Amino acid sequence: MVNLNLAALAAAAPSVQTPTYDPLSLTCGIVHFGVGGFHRSHEAMYLDRLLNLREDHDWGICGVGVLPADARMRDVLAAQDHLYTLLTTSPDGHTEARVIGAIRKFLFAPDDPEAVLEQLADPATRIVSLTVTEGGYAIDNGTGLFDPSGSELQHDLTPGAVPRTVFGFITEGLRRRRARGLAPFTVVSCDNMQGNGDVTRLALTSFARLKDPELGEWLAAQVAFPNSMVDRITPVTTEQTQQDVTAATGLDDAWPVLAESFTQWVLEDHFTLGRPALEQVGVQLVTDVEPYELMKLRLLNASHQAMGCLGLLAGWRYVHEVCEDPALGAFVLGYMTAEATPTLRPVPGIDLGTYRQELMARFGSRAIQDTLARLVVDASERIPKFLLPVVREQLSRGGEIRHAALVLAAWSAYLRSAEAQGQPITDVHAPLLLAAAQREDHTPAAFLDVPAVFGDLGQHGRLRTEYLSAQASLRRLGPQGAAQAVNDAMKPLSLAQGPL
Repeated sequence: MVNLNLAALAAAAPSVQTPTYDPLSLTCGIVHFGVGGFHRSHEAMYLDRLLNLREDHDWGICGVGVLPADARMRDVLAAQDHLYTLLTTSPDGHTEARVIGAIRKFLFAPDDPEAVLEQLADPATRIVSLTVTEGGYAIDNGTGLFDPSGSELQHDLTPGAVPRTVFGFITEGLRRRRARGLAPFTVVSCDNMQGNGDVTRLALTSFARLKDPELGEWLAAQVAFPNSMVDRITPVTTEQTQQDVTAATGLDDAWPVLAESFTQWVLEDHFTLGRPALEQVGVQLVTDVEPYELMKLRLLNASHQAMGCLGLLAGWRYVHEVCEDPALGAFVLGYMTAEATPTLRPVPGIDLGTYRQELMARFGSRAIQDTLARLVVDASERIPKFLLPVVREQLSRGGEIRHAALVLAAWSAYLRSAEAQGQPITDVHAPLLLAAAQREDHTPAAFLDVPAVFGDLGQHGRLRTEYLSAQASLRRLGPQGAAQAVNDAMKPLSLAQGPL
């Protein structure tokens, strides 16, 4: 088998799309922190589309990894001339493979922090983008404020410290640009958060003010932080993914990416030093991202959270299995219809009823093999950003919250079940939440009393009442009765409601 690299492209199967440009000719106009599967299936893919039009060759990507686990990405990309394969599949099983060359180079920050800082200070760098997960911004979910208490952030706030965090690197990069008389780059978050640009502004300016108050004020006044909505289901790469890519391409890729065929990027058109012509390759450049991001976060991302713990308790492993379960599939659609949709603003060009049905089709794709285990990782960062805003708004308007209450009760039940079975729980707040869930044997609704996750929302009387009712259904039927618990808990509410 031929290993993927520039020399091997000629040996790729005829059906495989390969770069029509020379990846070695690219100039890095973008520095990206967090080169994982989603970045490679989304932003890098859009840049590859643009480069294939022979446009904007000064918008190549320099990837940066700051975590120890990023060393593997460094090694794989270096061995493959920074190429990788994106395999996309539609709900009907149709697949397409393309080799992407938009990542010009990759810097592993622990190897050479100075190289990263100089790349940020390079006049050619005009955009810094991020996919560092919802929890990577150090925002306290209870207060909504920047929390610098983490050890790595504390290290970076020490005078003269060599940066270790994304915030440390970006702040020092901007300091150098300011000292050299260079305009600041634009910072673009590609993470799933409401107002992700606003959140990034809050986090970065808060950090910079702690580091250097004058620099922080300059940064707040001069740096652009456009909001964006990003969408493409991208499961974790597995051995099966690698085998499928090899079969489709005839090339051996050590770390390919699998994604659904659907993709969307809605981006606020606000940049300090220009931008790629992304509108030529399907990106929607708008003045107001909020209607799109609320639609996606509260329908797609929150629905993922709605099916994660419930699906695992019901004994399912994959997202499509939840959709095929009559009770759970109806539950997910019922959440979207009865609870999420009433909180949304009109979305230009989008019929929300059609969008919900399209989401169910995407979720139900067997070809993606998206695992429920992926969805429950870092739930304490995702649920407060995706689901709890729906609960808060529905409570304020007297709307339905029974679906969301059952999701929270299932979360508590799942944590107890996972701990009892010795299964790993990947969540920064896992000890707090598990202890709270276990206290519920003698303290009703103690799970809602974790302020770092629920803030003051957990004390709302109606939420606590609905939560206890949902919990009673789950406990009466046992963990494997999750699907029946859905039926019981939702009996007073029709799940067959039409579009709202």
